[in-house]
Amino acid sequence: MLPEAWREVLGAETEQPWFAQLAEFVAAQRAEHEVFPPRGQVFSALEATAYADVRVLVLGQDPYHDNGQAHGMSFSVLPGVRTPPSLRNLFKELNTDLGLPVPDNGYLMPWAEQGVLLLNAVLTVRAHEANSHKAKGWEKFTDAVIKAVSDRDEPCVFVLWGNYAKKKLPLIDTSKHAVVQGAHPSPLSAKLFLGSKPFSQIDEALVGFGGEPIDWRIPNLGG
Repeated sequence: MLPEAWREVLGAETEQPWFAQLAEFVAAQRAEHEVFPPRGQVFSALEATAYADVRVLVLGQDPYHDNGQAHGMSFSVLPGVRTPPSLRNLFKELNTDLGLPVPDNGYLMPWAEQGVLLLNAVLTVRAHEANSHKAKGWEKFTDAVIKAVSDRDEPCVFVLWGNYAKKKLPLIDTSKHAVVQGAHPSPLSAKLFLGSKPFSQIDEALVGFGGEPIDWRIPNLGG
């Protein structure tokens, strides 16, 4: 179910025939295969960050496809799950850029609670098969999320890492919003990502809008 805080702006999308086809596709996939994230976590990013509260939108591509990793928020994993390589690189850059310690977990809920919408372009994936739910309709839905945030009067910082995310630039009103672009933090492009200082760029833009910077610290969970 779509979280209540997003229904007014996205409800029309969920009533389209293509969305019904997408829902049927995902249901059929779940009947035959293991699909991530679990059914109740598909809209976790929208549940964690209400439409009115979005200050930063970080766009990922595809959910993590290994066991226990995806929980509906881009780049994030639940407590107790080993931090994946892309997220490790994010934390390395956070340390270089802002001097923050690398946390012992990859649970990014503290960011989401401050208005960082951790959105993937595709919201489900077949286990161990990257991009297996690409071009089935999720992109239409998440493009509508991006456009809805862009249509608000309140300025937002859109974070586009990698060529896939950069293709979404035309959906964003750049006269009103800030865009931080760069290489993807994946190990394949880490050399270009590390040293790009995206977090200080995001905070500068937020302060420029008259807002507060994000507290990027992720508390250690110990154990």
